[in-house]
Amino acid sequence: MADPKAFAPEYDVPIQYILRTRDYYLALGFGAYRWAHFNDVPFTPLTVPLAQARMALITTAAPFQPGLGDQGPRAPYNAAAKFYKVYSDATDSVPDLRISHLGYDRKHTTAEDPNTWFPLARLHEAVKARRIGGLTPRFYGAPTNRSQRVTMDTDAPEILRRCREDGADVALLVPS
Repeated sequence: MADPKAFAPEYDVPIQYILRTRDYYLALGFGAYRWAHFNDVPFTPLTVPLAQARMALITTAAPFQPGLGDQGPRAPYNAAAKFYKVYSDATDSVPDLRISHLGYDRKHTTAEDPNTWFPLARLHEAVKARRIGGLTPRFYGAPTNRSQRVTMDTDAPEILRRCREDGADVALLVPS
């Protein structure tokens, strides 16, 4: 059994995603990538306790599309499986969503457990355990088209509209 007080190896450090992304876009000839961040964050305190709140789930996972190549666990990046418009689906059952269209660390994860990137089943358990008050009737798919302008001007307002339409008190964004 390993010593629980032992330090991790020197190479075991957090992955520098911001630096990697900047280097990636520079290599593609786009200039320095500018991460979206704001001085004022548009979040507000909960108006009800979480145990009474209706939660909206927002995901970047895509509905499985047969015929568009490997989209399963351990699949290589698959741009064909990408989506470009906000979508919604019911929260009363867990749909077949995949994340092969996303750029994530495939060396250190397998994407075999969908609860890590689409925790709808776990949220149903949280409702039953009365940790959250309930779920909105739909969850919402947020496109990952790499355009801050489209995200801020089109996709985010549409997701907010749907959250409000469904009576959400709080939203859980699970980007993959």
